[in-house]
Amino acid sequence: MVTRSCWKSRHKPGSGPGSAVFKTGLVVLWLCATRAGCTVEIKEPKVVQKDAEFDVTYNDTVTSDIQTIYAFNHTVSRNKTEGVRVSVEVQSDGVVNPILFVVRQKQAVVSFQVPLILRGLYQRKYPYTHVGRTLCQPPTRAATETQFFFVDVSTLSSLGTHYQLRVSRVDSFTLQTDKKSSFIATPSQPQFFKYEFPEGVDTVIVKVNSQMAFPCSVMSIQDILCPVYDLDNNVAFIGMYQTMTKKAAITVQRKDFPSNSFYVVIVVKTEDEACGGPLAFYPLGPDVLMNVGNRSKVLDVMVSPAINSEVYVMGMLFCLGIFLSFYILTFLVACIENRRMHKRRDGLLNTPDMSPAETASLLGKGLAPASPYEYGSFADNGSTLSSEAVTDSLASGEGNYGYMERSMENVGRGRQESLSSVEEDDYDTLADIDSDKNIVRTKKFLCVSDLARKDKRVLSKKYQIYFWNIATIAVFYALPVIQLVITYQTVVNVTGNQDICYYNFLCAHPLGALSAFNNILSNLGYVMLGLLFLLIVLQRDIVHNRALLRNDIAALECGIPKHFGLFYAMGTALMMEGLLSACYHVCPNYTNFQFDTSFMYMIAGLCMLKLYQKRHPDINASAYTAYACLAAVIFFSVLGVVFGKGNTVFWIVFSIIHILATLLLSTQLYYMGRWRLDSGILRRVLYVIYTDCIRQCSGPMYIDRMVLLVMGNIVNWSLAAYGLIERPNDFASYLLAIAICNLLLYFAFYIIMKLRSGERIQCLALVCILFTAVVWGFALFFFFQGLSTWQKTPAESREHNRECILLSFFDDHDIWHFLSSIAMFGSFLVLLTMDDDLDNVQRDKIYVF
Repeated sequence: MVTRSCWKSRHKPGSGPGSAVFKTGLVVLWLCATRAGCTVEIKEPKVVQKDAEFDVTYNDTVTSDIQTIYAFNHTVSRNKTEGVRVSVEVQSDGVVNPILFVVRQKQAVVSFQVPLILRGLYQRKYPYTHVGRTLCQPPTRAATETQFFFVDVSTLSSLGTHYQLRVSRVDSFTLQTDKKSSFIATPSQPQFFKYEFPEGVDTVIVKVNSQMAFPCSVMSIQDILCPVYDLDNNVAFIGMYQTMTKKAAITVQRKDFPSNSFYVVIVVKTEDEACGGPLAFYPLGPDVLMNVGNRSKVLDVMVSPAINSEVYVMGMLFCLGIFLSFYILTFLVACIENRRMHKRRDGLLNTPDMSPAETASLLGKGLAPASPYEYGSFADNGSTLSSEAVTDSLASGEGNYGYMERSMENVGRGRQESLSSVEEDDYDTLADIDSDKNIVRTKKFLCVSDLARKDKRVLSKKYQIYFWNIATIAVFYALPVIQLVITYQTVVNVTGNQDICYYNFLCAHPLGALSAFNNILSNLGYVMLGLLFLLIVLQRDIVHNRALLRNDIAALECGIPKHFGLFYAMGTALMMEGLLSACYHVCPNYTNFQFDTSFMYMIAGLCMLKLYQKRHPDINASAYTAYACLAAVIFFSVLGVVFGKGNTVFWIVFSIIHILATLLLSTQLYYMGRWRLDSGILRRVLYVIYTDCIRQCSGPMYIDRMVLLVMGNIVNWSLAAYGLIERPNDFASYLLAIAICNLLLYFAFYIIMKLRSGERIQCLALVCILFTAVVWGFALFFFFQGLSTWQKTPAESREHNRECILLSFFDDHDIWHFLSSIAMFGSFLVLLTMDDDLDNVQRDKIYVF
């Protein structure tokens, strides 16, 4: 049974049945009495009320028998806000006997115990004997008003505990625009300040900086409400917040705060794990009290106006203007080229008394390569051939090289065969059923005519599958991606957790629900230039089809066989890269980084396939095989992002697969598909090594191809070794670097072999090559600026944030988007135009390499 003495008819403030101290003590005593079966008599503590003043330190002792109330009053002005801060310190033995402080003010009650116990990872406890709290300021309607607030000090300990209490005004509690304020914060002494939007300013950027990376801290933006959530265990309850080491920045809009003002709250965390700091020793149990150490941090806060609507309009017009200028430039170049072609055609048609054979001869005259080159150093019978012997053989029409000019009768027969209604199944058939492809493809000197023997309509349909497949992939890939990033953005807006997305917060301009509209807008170039490339390809496709309909000999029998399916797929991939990159930048983080890179792999793969298709149209990979390989690359990209960080087993497996894939592809390219992978492959490899290297040391038949493949293997094996040794955290970028290195190597080989073959690069293609190389150089410079990185914690990533550098709207990464989209468009134009010099050269005079 629990009994208590009768209460007096009149109680002093804070000591009656409604008092928080009384209720707490009553519950504790009730539990004690119930469990022990004893009778407890609750005595009313003695209440002492004191009139207190600001900036005076009160040293006193509190026991369970004495409750002290400090009464303060201050004048509150409607046009001026003054902060009030309560600072308390107790002796170290207060850990056993905590003191409860209750601050009662108008519209708010704040309570805290000292020592203040804050919890960290795994519920580890950190006691703080020095606590400082800033009081929220409720608004007033009167011009001036005198407000009272009380600080109640009580404890349940019968032993006296000494404490110090000081209440003071906060200097510069209201932040001024573009004015820096400095302060010190600790986990038990958080700081917050008030900011009011000035007239004409709708958006501001709150920037907090510190010279100290640690201790880890949190910056929060909260509405003017009481109480203010300013402790490590509750700062994430409302408003927007982000962790920080040296930098933090949040863009705040007036529309989100009805009072036209907000609080900037700075809290120092009890531990540094959230900011990537070293993990401390983990105790055996959660009840172990840890040493708090020195966790004070000096910080600066400054609020600056953000850009206005005019800057948004200028940024959008600038972005549109850049890429619309490419449309205008392309139209002008097309007009000039069309006029030149009409003049040339009129000159040919106006030539008197010219037979069809002479016309064909004129089309090919002077445009063939100057001299053939040696593809290998050994003839079919094993003897060495000099370049003079090869030239004599070609001039005399002897040998199996097919370089001699064909008669018009053969040209007509070849054209009739190409227009026949031959259907192709899955087998690699040849147009001439009396020829064996192994005989043709094993010739030391191959021409495009040897590898362009299949029916043109069948090949066109085969390569059109590339476009339709990538269009289908794009739809099924993009829809869930868009849905996911919208969900990400919604979560960020609802929870206020700014650590979810890795923006450049110093240059992240919101628009509507989007947090970084500028990063999304800058991807417009990929879409617009991809569409422009599709229009250019469509125009070339129409012109080529019209030439075929009028039986133009140059279109039928000259130049690189024109199949536009891969070009259409490349243009679509460029547009999808822009869309998915924009989706990624809605909320960039490590879980959706593959959205930004998936179609980069596809672009690199399609470019390599197009380069190979130019000289090998009959034996290029099918769309299904190509996309299956690209799917495997994307699969490994996801595995690397999820499991690759520090996983030795993964890197060993990946390196082995990388090297084996390189060897298999090298064999495929060297033998041009004339090999098979089965159980007898090892026996055949050993036999080749024995016959060519041991029994009779002979050089490779195809020297140029062998040089390319040896260099390719060196590069890929080096990249595999680098990955295995260094194990880079950004696996997706590492995989993309492998694809780009192989593409650049093959492209350089193609250009070198083209020049070696006596072919020339026309002015338009040369301009595109030089322009693209320069733009790629500048683009990579801005790419490696690294304004954010999801390989680190959000707080560490913000250390790399920088201000906008273009029109106060775009940052370095936006310029990378601009330049890389232009560079990719230029690269596509190079692939489209670099063999235009062969348009009037018969295919049996165009070499395969």
